[in-house]
Amino acid sequence: MRLSLRMSAVTATAAGLSLAAFGLGSAVPAAAAPAPTPYSGYNGSAAEAKANKAFFEAVLRSVAEKRAAHPDSAAAVTVVYDPSGAPTFSAQISRAAQIWNGAVSNVQLQAGSNADFSYREGNDPRGSYASTDGHGSGYVFLDYAQNQEYDSTRVTAHETGHVLGLPDHYEGPCSELMSGGGPGPSCTNSNPDANERARVDQLWANGFAAALDKAMSEKSLHKSAR
Repeated sequence: MRLSLRMSAVTATAAGLSLAAFGLGSAVPAAAAPAPTPYSGYNGSAAEAKANKAFFEAVLRSVAEKRAAHPDSAAAVTVVYDPSGAPTFSAQISRAAQIWNGAVSNVQLQAGSNADFSYREGNDPRGSYASTDGHGSGYVFLDYAQNQEYDSTRVTAHETGHVLGLPDHYEGPCSELMSGGGPGPSCTNSNPDANERARVDQLWANGFAAALDKAMSEKSLHKSAR
């Protein structure tokens, strides 16, 4: 099975990116996880690419606003996440952050308050996804049911890849983290390959400057309107 896209039912503006084939195995409490749902395959679309981009930009904008207030910050950008909404997956979230922190140099993930995005958990027929809440804030939702079958560290690291700006690439091999559930449940690779690592570093080296300029411009316009 592969990943599937659904628009969020919470708000009309929320962009949901469903991960239709990932899993948690024994990490999920049996009482909390219903029987797996037979998710259909999905080959991607322009709408999905747009939702991925919107989510990435929301996280980038949040970081840019903080950096604008502290222009003397370190060269590497820090993206802060809040894992408290997904306690079942605390180990996987921590491991995913460690994986990405060891793989790239221009951006680092750190748990903390005043987060740029958060993690949530629960049951959702759409599966796991990265989304925005309609107010510019991003979050990763980890679904119990579909996460029984696939490797949980891979799904969490994959969704965190969306946070950092990477799109899905379903047709890719298991060695590509963003191939998601495409290679099937036997794939347990949770590390990005060389191309994925390079792309994230490029995005946060080049894309961040534009986001920072936009955030500062919006702040200036807001002040002048008072």
